[in-house]
Amino acid sequence: MEKTKTIDKYIEAVGRRKSAIARVRITRAPQTDITVNGKPLNTYFKTRELVAAAKDPLEKMALEQKFYVSALIVGGGSHAQAIALRHGLSRALISYDKGLRTRLKKLGFLKRDPRKKERKKFGLKKARKAPTWSKR
Repeated sequence: MEKTKTIDKYIEAVGRRKSAIARVRITRAPQTDITVNGKPLNTYFKTRELVAAAKDPLEKMALEQKFYVSALIVGGGSHAQAIALRHGLSRALISYDKGLRTRLKKLGFLKRDPRKKERKKFGLKKARKAPTWSKR
C-alpha cells in the first residue's frame, strides 16, 4: 500500500487589497485545508461569497485537492481580507507552477487593486466634501 507524503517545504506569497495584507503559505497535501489566522476558512469568513472569493484560484485552476493553505491576515475589512487572500494564493500558485500565470491573469486574480480611502483634508468635512458655502 502506497502512502501519500506531504512535502515539508512551503511556498509563501503576499497579497494585498486596500489596507489588508495576507501572508499565504501553501504546502502540498493529499487534500485541501485552508486556515486563516488559525481558524478554518468557513468560520473566519461568515458569508459564502467571501469563502468562494478566497477559494477561487484553487477552484478555477482545478487544484482543490492538492494544497494545505495557511494564511495570516491583518488590517482591512472582511471583503478586503478575502480579496487579499485570493491575491496571495494566486501569487503562491504561480511560484508553484509558472504555467498558471496566463490563466490567473485573465481572471484578474493577479491585479493588485490600488484603490484606498482618500485622506481628509484641512478645511473640508471629508476628503472632498466642503462645508456649505454662504454668500453672507
